[in-house]
Amino acid sequence: MDLYGYPLKAKFNQPRPPPPKVLPATSTMSATCLNKNRTPYHPESLSMPWMPNSYYKAAALNPTLSPLTESFPGLPPTKIVPFLSERPNGVFSRHTLDDWHRFNMTNYKESETTRHNAERLRADLNRAIKDVYQQAKRSQGESTQNLGERVNDIEYWKSELCVELDAMIRETNSLADMQKRLERALADTEGPFQVAHKCLLNREKRMGIDLVSDDVEKQLIEEIKIIRSCRERLQQCLDTVNAQLMCNKEARQELEKDLADKQLGHHIDSKCYQMKDTSRGLHFFKGVERIDATVSVPETWARFTDNNIFRSQSARAASAKLRAGTESLLMGTADEMWRQFSKVNDAFTSRITEIANAKSKIQTHLAKTRQEIFQIETKIQVIQKTIRDKEVQLKLAQTRLDERSRRPNVELCRDAAQLRLVQEVNEINETLRNLHQCLRASEDMLQMLVRSKGVLEQDLVIKNNSLFIDQERCMGMRKSYPSTVQILGYV
Repeated sequence: MDLYGYPLKAKFNQPRPPPPKVLPATSTMSATCLNKNRTPYHPESLSMPWMPNSYYKAAALNPTLSPLTESFPGLPPTKIVPFLSERPNGVFSRHTLDDWHRFNMTNYKESETTRHNAERLRADLNRAIKDVYQQAKRSQGESTQNLGERVNDIEYWKSELCVELDAMIRETNSLADMQKRLERALADTEGPFQVAHKCLLNREKRMGIDLVSDDVEKQLIEEIKIIRSCRERLQQCLDTVNAQLMCNKEARQELEKDLADKQLGHHIDSKCYQMKDTSRGLHFFKGVERIDATVSVPETWARFTDNNIFRSQSARAASAKLRAGTESLLMGTADEMWRQFSKVNDAFTSRITEIANAKSKIQTHLAKTRQEIFQIETKIQVIQKTIRDKEVQLKLAQTRLDERSRRPNVELCRDAAQLRLVQEVNEINETLRNLHQCLRASEDMLQMLVRSKGVLEQDLVIKNNSLFIDQERCMGMRKSYPSTVQILGYV
């Protein structure tokens, strides 16, 4: 017979019906389990959510003895719940008295063990809290002391940077004045250099064979060399001064940047040094201790500033030496430039006469070359016509051989006609090779003549260009020359 029951802590979707009158109100799952032959019937409780308050609702119900079919309308009439007299021993007990005593002793022991562990934990916590306070105070004191030492170090290096920065500013201003003097002196040599340089550039515009190293060219090169040497020395000195100024400015910028960093670092470290537990603006910054944004250590930090000061001192010493060497350079450039000026003009007249004579000879040779080109072009046309005629004959012979290759079976006979056609093709090919060689030779000769004609025509253009450059441009510019006072930069 099946037993209709439910767990005390289950919740049903349907309102729970009252238990049958034959069942006591104190029935539990443990008593049901004492009878191993009975299987409790759970209609809907296995799929319901666990609700602890269902226990108290179930215990508040009063048992009744109404018929089972009235209390559970959905139960078939054949499902009859047994009476009390049908249960073993007629009782509904769940545990024995020994179980009850063991359960209480277990609770006592667990409670005592828990209290003992709690007391030991409290003692450990007191010691840990005391250690934490002592460690925090010691760590904070050490950090404050280190911050104070750091502030003193920054103040020392700040004073060193300020002294060196003032000295560098004065030296940079003196070197800037020398730079302006060099720029004026270099600008005053621009006139003589432009005259000689333009003459040389104009003669560089000569074409072909006229770009010879004649006497005019040598004298111009010598003049350019002297003027360029003077300008190069001035320019080199100016470049050195500019480079030294850049070096001074870089050293100054490094000093200023380092000083600005020191001032900001001094402000931050002083602020951190003065902070206390009662200071305002204290906040939590979670994970900030895991961020390592440092870029130096105390040794490299001090060496960085010391290197900046040493680099600035070296730059100042080099700048003073450079200013002393610049004064002696300005006096040695004017005399060298005047001696070469008069030698160049004499060489132009003789060179102009030579170019005029060469021009007349070129015109004569150019006329003869043009006549020869006309004759060789006529021969090339004759050879090309002969080659075209032979190619027609070759096509005929090869077409015959191709048609005869389609003869069937034994008709493919190597007869006299076949042999003659093959011989004819070979002869025509040989003739064509010879004609092509002649054609190439004639074309090569024509190209050589055309090239020679082009060379003569180009040479004629070159001579006209050279005469124009030497007579009009170069001699037209060499009529004025700046004075020594202008070259020295006083004006």
